[in-house]
Amino acid sequence: MKFGKFKIPFSIIILTLGIILGTQIQKVFSNDNLRDSIIKFNDVLTYTQKYYVDNVDTQKLVNAAINGMLTKLDPHSVYIPANQMENVEDSFRGDFEGIGIEFQIINDTLTVVSAISGGPSEELGIQPGDRIIKIADKSAIGITDNKVRDQLRGKAGTKVSVTILRYGVKNPINFEITRAKIPLYSVDAHFMYNSNTGYLSVSRFSETTFDEVNNALTDLKKEGMQQLILDLRGNPGGLLNQAVKVANLFIGDNKKIVYTKGRRSEFDEEYDATDQAPYKDLPLILLVNKGSASASEIVSGAMQDWDRALIVGETTFGKGLVQRQFSLPDNSALRLTIARYYTPSGRLIQRDYKDLKNRSEYFEDAGNSKEPAGNNLEHTAEKDSSLPKFKTFDGRTVYGGGGITPDYIVKMEDATEYTMNLLKNNIFYQFILEYLETNEKKIEKTYGNDLNKFDNNFSFTNDELKDFINFADSKKIKYSEKDFKKDKEYIATRLKAEVARTIWKNKGWYEVMLMEDNQFQKAVTLFDEAKELAKLK
Repeated sequence: MKFGKFKIPFSIIILTLGIILGTQIQKVFSNDNLRDSIIKFNDVLTYTQKYYVDNVDTQKLVNAAINGMLTKLDPHSVYIPANQMENVEDSFRGDFEGIGIEFQIINDTLTVVSAISGGPSEELGIQPGDRIIKIADKSAIGITDNKVRDQLRGKAGTKVSVTILRYGVKNPINFEITRAKIPLYSVDAHFMYNSNTGYLSVSRFSETTFDEVNNALTDLKKEGMQQLILDLRGNPGGLLNQAVKVANLFIGDNKKIVYTKGRRSEFDEEYDATDQAPYKDLPLILLVNKGSASASEIVSGAMQDWDRALIVGETTFGKGLVQRQFSLPDNSALRLTIARYYTPSGRLIQRDYKDLKNRSEYFEDAGNSKEPAGNNLEHTAEKDSSLPKFKTFDGRTVYGGGGITPDYIVKMEDATEYTMNLLKNNIFYQFILEYLETNEKKIEKTYGNDLNKFDNNFSFTNDELKDFINFADSKKIKYSEKDFKKDKEYIATRLKAEVARTIWKNKGWYEVMLMEDNQFQKAVTLFDEAKELAKLK
């Protein structure tokens, strides 16, 4: 997405165009000109403020009117209140200022999941499982997520005191933490899965994504990477220019990567690769699913159109709309769709939303494709659909208007109701917190810093799994023997991954979880197909 800023006159239009909470917008515009519409809304707001039976908050009415108006456009044009802008800007910028922890609220207690690498909390020795009971000498018990951010974030160089309870330490520990700029990484993990296969997971496209990906690929190349799995599952997108730069690592020769078309010609743009691509001969597989959207679809769409990489997984979200951000006078913002983007072959990736009732239905509809699993290189899985046909540059048929359907469809296995309840209630992490209180030192003594040794030798015993079932039962999660037997391997792997993340952070989590990941495990076997598709030796 491209972002820019307009203040006047666009802010005036937005603040005055919500007609009676946005419900009559089409009728108004068909009968009145813009000036009359502005006057009409101003009259309604003035009468309401002056004569309504109760006192009214006009700002709330205006916000509701704006939101109501935008529901008549598309699902991705949104209004962002001023109090949410900081978090939104952080996610695109790739950093924030604070103490540098990942946290969860466990039983009303602020609990450290991990200290972010290079941040002030890590430098002071704050550890996973530490429970923050005071912030600035005031109790933090019962604190909410938003309050945590309000109290622990702040300008770099400012200080905040916290009091921590730590297992094995009798008395509370007091820390004074100097806030700093904390990076928000796009690359969740990168490592060698085996002697020649690199794995790289990218969670979003922010200002730092290209640099992170490029550095990760350099590391993997030094470690002997001869082929790569690029994991874009669950990546909701982000900055268009970063998607183009990442695609350009693998697509060179000045090939087109994406282009945009809008109602106004100034929003028509074309993005081409440079003549050089350092990894254009690297065998490549992309993993995608229904959570892969926007910039992720730009990358995967370009790879598919140029027959550059094998796309594996499930059909992507289907977001082909470009937003631009316009700042408003009260520091809120409008993110407005100004164009559609198209893959090199001319495919619009945006799926149809015209017949869906609301935004909730639109998001729930994502990925509900019924294509059969298996080889889909010729895209016969979509042949009976009404979607428009296109050709890749090597002549394969592909389809537009419904996300990116993979070249090899692998459905993620559905979890049972029992496992879903465990996940929804955060039971895995809560159990591991207690488990590590008595077992962490033993694990560290046995495996030291050797993640590979842990991968190969550690497992939960049947008695420990029974302890987990009993723990879940104590948290009101009703046991199902049938469901547990079906998901036993996943449950054991997930518990092991929670342990690995506590000690080895994201690398530990991913290395363990990929062992039970059917999409990844299938992808590893498909490099011959990927090489043949890209005409690589």
